[in-house]
Amino acid sequence: MLELVEVHTYYGESYILQGITMEVKRSSVAVLLGRNGMGKTTTIRSIVGFTPPRRGTVRFNGTDITGLPSYQIAQLGIGLIPQGRHIFPSLSVKENLTMAARTSRGNQGWSVDTVYSHFPILQERSNLRGNLLSGGEQQMLAIARALMTNPDLLLMDEPSEGLAPLIVSKIGQIISQLKESGFSILLVEQNYPMALKVADYAYIISKGMIVHESTIDELKENEEIKVKYLCATE
Repeated sequence: MLELVEVHTYYGESYILQGITMEVKRSSVAVLLGRNGMGKTTTIRSIVGFTPPRRGTVRFNGTDITGLPSYQIAQLGIGLIPQGRHIFPSLSVKENLTMAARTSRGNQGWSVDTVYSHFPILQERSNLRGNLLSGGEQQMLAIARALMTNPDLLLMDEPSEGLAPLIVSKIGQIISQLKESGFSILLVEQNYPMALKVADYAYIISKGMIVHESTIDELKENEEIKVKYLCATE
């Protein structure tokens, strides 16, 4: 579904991604783990075209999308849930959803009614402005807004950031449900326990390089890697 091959990305003269190679298989969740400042969000920005790579290739469904404008990448079927949510605070919940709506390429797709059936709290808050929602409700709105574009692949950048444990668990359940319905997902996370529950495959990034990749079960057993790069143990 998604493939990055030797991706090198800079901010000005700052060399951030130093040869990232990774992939997301169809109907699976791949997680990119790592500490702050290691290049996780830059990886997302490189995929969606916000910060195009200087070298390397990004392929989506076999098509080279490297360097395409972000709007074209989105139109090809990639949905983004950005770090920090970035909903439209002055718009109502329903307005946030409808402004993102795009027709599904299949027979079934996400509409406002479909979103409300999966996120009943958003239906209850339908006419509230975005800035009046709680942090967890805003995160659900950010996910729902991305779904309204009817994507084939979701990029989720730190969806658990700043949320209470109960809400983090709910977000994890949503990710699992989306995977079961056929979505392919690249999840960027610092929350190792949550990622462990929902992902199929893990990449760990450190100083702009992939330093480890394995199945989730293999990562569970690798105490050395977890302590060295994630400060995490079972």
